[in-house]
Amino acid sequence: MTSLRLYHHPISTSSRPVMMFATEHRLQIDHQVVDLFSGEQHGPAFTAINPNQAVPVLEHGVFRLTESSAILKYLADLVESDAYPIDARERARVNEAMDWFNTGLSRELAYGFAYPQLFPNHARPGAEAQAAGLACVRPRAERLLSILDASMIGPDRRFVLGERITLADYLGLGIVTVGEAAGMDFTPWPNLRRWLSTMKARPAYAQTHAVFTGAFGHARTRNAMALTGEGAC
Repeated sequence: MTSLRLYHHPISTSSRPVMMFATEHRLQIDHQVVDLFSGEQHGPAFTAINPNQAVPVLEHGVFRLTESSAILKYLADLVESDAYPIDARERARVNEAMDWFNTGLSRELAYGFAYPQLFPNHARPGAEAQAAGLACVRPRAERLLSILDASMIGPDRRFVLGERITLADYLGLGIVTVGEAAGMDFTPWPNLRRWLSTMKARPAYAQTHAVFTGAFGHARTRNAMALTGEGAC
């Protein structure tokens, strides 16, 4: 197999799902950490690799992909993973759930609620604007988390789409955990908490989330972070 190279950062919301999938599937990957906190993603060398100046980026020989969802699907097809089923309707359900995570939940929980608290360059200007913004976005994020809890996972499913893990679980985990790091209280959603515990119990979670867990393990340490590379200005 032509060599695989992944440009990523271990704290990145969109990098961690790819890292976890690759670890669980024992993919031989050349890991290239992009130092987001020094602004390496904005430099000419990385901009030539990804003009979006964001991680992750996958290179497979001369082939290059720059979106987390697309990278997950490509890798799953490459290794014929059950996490991305071949059946057209089953695959469509996975795509649907991934799009849901990547648009609505990412917008409200990650960009709206979490990033302004975790990363200073995402914070709204002034304490009053910050408080107002969080007050506005919180109920929208909570509504989507209620949908995830009741309608997607529900009381009987182990994973988002049933008893088998899919790419939707990997992608969703990255977004949900960044909300958790920012202090979103998941107490109202028992099914979500059960799913989150199931995902965190997988050995690859500890392997691929050690830096993330360490960075956000103490309440205010996270506010020392300067850049995310998650589409930051």
